[in-house]
Amino acid sequence: MSLSFLFALSAIVHAYVGWRLGPQLPPWGAWSLSALLVASAVLVPLSLIAFRMRGSRVKVWVSWTGLLFMGLFSSLFVLTLGRDLLLAAAHGLAWIWPQAQPSPAFLATSGQAVPLLAALASLLGFLNARRTAAVVHVDVPISGLPEALHGFTIAQISDIHVGTTIRHGYLQAIVERVNGLQADVVAITGDLVDGSVRELAEHVAPLGTLSSKHGTYFVTGNHEYYSGAHAWIQELRRLDIAVLLNEHVVIEREGHAMVLAGVADYTAHHFDPSHQSDPAKALADAPGHAAVKVLLAHQPRSAPQAAQAGFDLQLSGHTHGGQFWPWNLFVPLQQPYTAGLHRLQRLWIYVSRGTGYWGPPKRFGAPSEITHVRLVPAER
Repeated sequence: MSLSFLFALSAIVHAYVGWRLGPQLPPWGAWSLSALLVASAVLVPLSLIAFRMRGSRVKVWVSWTGLLFMGLFSSLFVLTLGRDLLLAAAHGLAWIWPQAQPSPAFLATSGQAVPLLAALASLLGFLNARRTAAVVHVDVPISGLPEALHGFTIAQISDIHVGTTIRHGYLQAIVERVNGLQADVVAITGDLVDGSVRELAEHVAPLGTLSSKHGTYFVTGNHEYYSGAHAWIQELRRLDIAVLLNEHVVIEREGHAMVLAGVADYTAHHFDPSHQSDPAKALADAPGHAAVKVLLAHQPRSAPQAAQAGFDLQLSGHTHGGQFWPWNLFVPLQQPYTAGLHRLQRLWIYVSRGTGYWGPPKRFGAPSEITHVRLVPAER
């Protein structure tokens, strides 16, 4: 997509909102909206190319302001479009029921409500996105779970997207909350970064202080491949984080084994054919007597292969739970599951809503989470 096309598209959609809402606002409101839309029309596309800019301060400022405007404009556009669809339906109904014709008072009130609702949603979304993710406790029932593995816990974090708006302090707060769980294992299910090791190593460094009884394990997400996956794999290993690329480890407890496996991202082969995601390969040579087999896979759509390979539980992310309405409605077009615990044959799939955010610092209707997974025996 060319830069000129990006700015032209931005100008068109911003002009549409101004055209539909401006006439319904008082003069000062119309001028304020016009100024906001002009700034947004310029800064939103600039934020998408900010990575090309020289100077870290300029890059961070453009990214922050552009992404804030992106979050606000997203709600403005969706609500404006929704209002227009409602008005079109009312005009159509008025052909057979004249009382359905929208009154001037309704046009003005609805037009003025859209910017207010968009601003409120964006403010609440910003506060939700910037807070440290809350802990979500999830019990997963496993058939035939031996007594020694009752209550085995996995702290899952996912989709943090360390980059221009998520930095060292944000990640440090997440690490401290995870460490407070005193989990048996910490799992990072991909999309950790949006940027190179050179730019972000210092901001990812807090991960080196993650603590658990059996270590920290990582699988790649699609954004690692946009950011230099091989360099990040090396950096994470330097931080004493085990990267599972279609492989597994065996965790023993009181003579009983649990297999913890991980696969490269579902789309990894487009970037490196040797990283072809393969749950069956990840389980190859695993001990047959293992009581539980857990797979870390960034995208939920790895589930059919995981079920076929014989896993009991898959932990995934990628979807962000939609991050903010109405984009959660579109996730099922690409992924079989959006968020929460699901079942496919004998495989349990848990999809995290993510621990950070991508793009606009905004979460509305899809709060971030640190997931505390506990294995429990299935009821007979």
